[in-house]
Amino acid sequence: MTSQTSSAPPARLAARLRAQFGGARVEILSGIVVALALIPEAIGFSVIAGVDPKVGLYASVVIACTIAFTGGRPAMISAATAATAVVMVDLVRDHGVQYLFAATILMGLIQIAAGFLKLGRLMRFVSQSVMTGFVNALAILIFLAQMPELTGVSPATYGLIALGLAIIYGFPYITRAVPAPLVAIAVLTGLTAWLHLDVRTVSHLGALPSALPSFALPQVPFTLETLRILLPYAATLAAVGLLESLLTAQIVDDMTDTGSDKNRECLGQGAANIVSALFGGMGGCAMIGQSVINVSSGARRRLSTFVAGAFLLLLLVALQDLLAVVPVAALTAVMIMVSINTFSWRSLARLRTNPLPSSVVMLATVAVVVATRDLAIGVLVGVLLSGVFFAGKVARLSRIASTLSPDGRTRTYTVTGQVFFASAATFSDAIDLLEPVERLVIDVGGAHFWDISAVAALDRVVLKARERGRSVEVRGLNQASATLVERFGTHHKAGAATLPHH
Repeated sequence: MTSQTSSAPPARLAARLRAQFGGARVEILSGIVVALALIPEAIGFSVIAGVDPKVGLYASVVIACTIAFTGGRPAMISAATAATAVVMVDLVRDHGVQYLFAATILMGLIQIAAGFLKLGRLMRFVSQSVMTGFVNALAILIFLAQMPELTGVSPATYGLIALGLAIIYGFPYITRAVPAPLVAIAVLTGLTAWLHLDVRTVSHLGALPSALPSFALPQVPFTLETLRILLPYAATLAAVGLLESLLTAQIVDDMTDTGSDKNRECLGQGAANIVSALFGGMGGCAMIGQSVINVSSGARRRLSTFVAGAFLLLLLVALQDLLAVVPVAALTAVMIMVSINTFSWRSLARLRTNPLPSSVVMLATVAVVVATRDLAIGVLVGVLLSGVFFAGKVARLSRIASTLSPDGRTRTYTVTGQVFFASAATFSDAIDLLEPVERLVIDVGGAHFWDISAVAALDRVVLKARERGRSVEVRGLNQASATLVERFGTHHKAGAATLPHH
């Protein structure tokens, strides 16, 4: 008994150490895979924004390392992205890269303000249909971004991509100790070097930086004119960056069955963008593709995000010769896997079973995002459509019934349900003001007035009835509705009877 007791603490300690270091190994390997996947994206986004490749690469390093400490969603990857790059094009072309750095700092300040204002709560207004459309659209965009590497290339490139996909999907059946994408990149790099294959490598994507990023303030005049130039771009960058980051955080939440702090993510994104600009980087946000790679590889902690940024820096500065020979086909295979895994295939089967408005919202979100290549516009369209359909559904829940008194002198209208801007016209149209009765009773004891449109409809009915010589009694207003009518209505001030519900 004594020996068992004395051996228990070391056994528990060993178990904790195995869990800790085993977990760290997965996080580190996942981060390495992500670092490699970041390279073509960062360079490509730099080209989109019209800046030197090092601006996107430095941004990816700095943002990933910073957000690992400041972000609200562990294991999510943030770096330079296409969503922000497209916003920068005109600013860089018209005013230069220093204005881009200044706009990125202002972008970060706006995002920090959004965090303090707790705007992360706005995510609750994004419906599941919009989320699904967002995910599917991103999957399509990720695949379309690989098309330059799939068209007009040598047969060897197709062979490498096919082999890479076979390894990615087949290696997990052998072992999950090492992320399959990392194995695919290593195998394809070795095979390319051994066979001297004539295929595109990372060195063909653009000049890689050979020095560490250095601290510097943007060289722009600190004037109101500068602020006037920067503010529209910074506000758009902040909004797009937060929208994509919060949506990606929600997706990672769902994939890992864990929660995240959306308001802290706003603060973290702002801090990361400010630091990025101070070290010569462009603005960025969360990346769903790389986040999916990270989580799919088993990462769940902040360590993987930090390793992604740190290892990318190591590749750029110390292992540049090794990085240069990595075939682009290997990275293309990884991104095709991301596209396949990101797309919600179940959503296609559910098109027949889901309510028609939900399917319309999902498809509209996908169509607008893919057509415009702008995630913010697509999600905004989806949210607006969701609101329209929801308002129409709630409006149909209101009912108006009427009865005539035995003597034919009084018409009573009984209103139930929700009266607001979408149902206000239905409410006023249902009351017949031409009927030759002496008195109207509007019983709203089973209804609720939500906004000034509802109050205006009630005013219109009561005042027009009085103009025609009829007395009107409004009865049964609940306390909230009565307060709204009292504050914004006019008919009760002109002598019509409005009785609260008791």
